[in-house]
Amino acid sequence: MSKKVVKFEYEKETKNSVRYQEIPEEGTAPIMGSLYVQKWFAGSSKTLEITIEKKDE
Repeated sequence: MSKKVVKFEYEKETKNSVRYQEIPEEGTAPIMGSLYVQKWFAGSSKTLEITIEKKDE
């Protein structure tokens, strides 16, 4: 198993959600790209972090 923390920054608001753009680590390609989060959860947050755990079978 491996874990990765992916960071996102505010990009824009849509009707019911907030769009965040991934901030890739220097020299690497984005893992997820854009992320849409519902406004009720995102609130006024300008940055988000998501931890992804990859489980190898």
